Amino acid sequence: MTPDDRFYLEERYLQRPRSARLLPLFYRLKPLIPRTAQLRMRRLMARRQRHRHEAQGRFPRWPIEPLLVEQHEVLVRERLRRSGRPRIPLLGTWPRGHRFAWTVTHDVEGPKGIANVGPLLEIERRHGVVSGWFFVADDYRLDPEVFETVRAAGGEVALHGLHHDGRLFQSREHFERQVPRIQWYLREWRAEGFRSPATHRNAAWMPELGARYDSSFPDTHPFDAQPGGCCSILPYFLGDLVELPITLPQDHTMFELLQERDISLWREKSEWIADRGGLITVLVHPDYAASDERRRHYEELLTFLCAMHGGWLALPREIAAWWRVRAALEDELGEDVADKQALAAAGAVSWWASERDGEIAIETEDHAHI
Repeated sequence: MTPDDRFYLEERYLQRPRSARLLPLFYRLKPLIPRTAQLRMRRLMARRQRHRHEAQGRFPRWPIEPLLVEQHEVLVRERLRRSGRPRIPLLGTWPRGHRFAWTVTHDVEGPKGIANVGPLLEIERRHGVVSGWFFVADDYRLDPEVFETVRAAGGEVALHGLHHDGRLFQSREHFERQVPRIQWYLREWRAEGFRSPATHRNAAWMPELGARYDSSFPDTHPFDAQPGGCCSILPYFLGDLVELPITLPQDHTMFELLQERDISLWREKSEWIADRGGLITVLVHPDYAASDERRRHYEELLTFLCAMHGGWLALPREIAAWWRVRAALEDELGEDVADKQALAAAGAVSWWASERDGEIAIETEDHAHI
């Protein structure tokens, strides 16, 4: 990772629009605006934003922003040329030779979401999928049995903020008032992960939350109240905090705002991420996945992901833990990542990079294409 990467990973390229100052007022007034009126306004805005991004190529591009992938390929190409060898070893991105990783997450925004935990877990059970569930602490009643149900299914419980009001980062004072209670819930729930309500975020403050990992940064997302994106399809560090970017369009974006009729966008982007050895992070809200059609779309996605070759399905906390192991190994070995004994001890492997017809090709030891 280079200092230039930080410019994008931490969204330093963004200028805070004047409208952002009105967000606290919007969230206070939101309960007074009929849901149908809210959706009409947001759909109109989303159509305009989508047209601008697709027609004008606005940055970050949507649904795929390849900037950091392309920058990494430039660095690999430079290393190849410096080495004078036909191929060079790289530290494999994922453990045990997996070519990409994927994780399934759910943000539970209210009682409707609580009621839909069981049906979504049943869909996942049929496909052997485990998932991470992010709950809001103080907005609705949480029966301990819900946590037990999630954990019994092999899933993990994580924190989705204290209130789903988009106000966590509205001021430094407000943030500091909430941090002690956020940390209390992380301990009380035995939760390692955090995702900010409405994916509001501040890269400089996130490490103070006390979580082991965060998952609030989309790789690219022009449609939310805080648009932008980190441009990464890989985890990265914000201080000691592992950031797991949300790399697939959210179900709310797909079906509520853009009114997509099928999961083509999910399939196309999943394939693009997998072909580049990235992390596919799924975010489906049980509050919205309550109809037969939405559940069918979700099951179609799981069927598709399970059938993809070389994927590592893991809980968010497992991916964050691996990223820490990998970072330590990378610091220890540097560019000398052909030490098979050290790699095997950490569950890691080496990949091999070469240049063919001007393109970077990544392969495993036995020449299997990544």
